[in-house]
Amino acid sequence: MKIGYARISTKEQNLDLQTDALKQDGCEKIYTEVMSGTKADRPKLQELVNNLRPGDIVVIWKLDRLGRSLKHLVELVNKFIEQDVGLRSLHDHIDTTTPQGRLIFNIFASLAEFERDLIQERTTAGLAAARARGRLGGKPKGLSQKNESIACAAETLYKEGKLTVSQIISQLGIAKSTFYNYLRHRNIIVGSYIKNKNK
Repeated sequence: MKIGYARISTKEQNLDLQTDALKQDGCEKIYTEVMSGTKADRPKLQELVNNLRPGDIVVIWKLDRLGRSLKHLVELVNKFIEQDVGLRSLHDHIDTTTPQGRLIFNIFASLAEFERDLIQERTTAGLAAARARGRLGGKPKGLSQKNESIACAAETLYKEGKLTVSQIISQLGIAKSTFYNYLRHRNIIVGSYIKNKNK
């Protein structure tokens, strides 16, 4: 059975292009979702996955409609393969029910692994550089979810380089020492983005 999945990011966008193509390809059932591509929680996608049966084929308009990242996409398709479920992407001409399609997707999987290795290598190098300067990385004990969000905002504002440190801590309502602790928590080497402006 061919099962379609269509997703748009906002209500201002239109699902018709995707659903029309899925119907034309012979999908008997189509799940539609209005959800940002970065969101981990996609109820309709989860419902689709839960209802899959061996021999089914999931059909999508493009690969970016399904996975929120290359890693997520590879994990999903590997799960499909384990369940004897195929994936067909109309726009990308990928069909894992064919040997050629599986080969292409294996290349994607290799790229995802390469990407993970690069990130791990850069993180290790960043921590080593921080330790060499007498700064330790890692997560402070007891950091709440709210403070995690503030730490993320602190990192973003710091990297942008448009505000001074005083302006950033004023906006976030935190002390300067807390600000620098958050940067270290996010594995940011202080001074690597902003040199004179934020002194």
